[in-house]
Amino acid sequence: MPITPHEIETLLRAAFPQAKITVQGDDGTHFAAEVIDESFRGQNRVQQQRAVYAALKGRMDGSHGDLHALALTTKAPD
Repeated sequence: MPITPHEIETLLRAAFPQAKITVQGDDGTHFAAEVIDESFRGQNRVQQQRAVYAALKGRMDGSHGDLHALALTTKAPD
């Protein structure tokens, strides 16, 4: 079953409740997300993106995942 941008945002919001989160995409498989959260301060880009992938709770795992492509932008607030 395809995942929706709202479902992605809900998963991310559970892990990053104070974040500014934007999710775009409407084909059910390819999305772009921007997550701006204070918890990213002092982390490198890899650490930030790992935290986001962990929040997706396996929805991107292998060919059986609901989410096949996610372009990520992550950063701490300015």
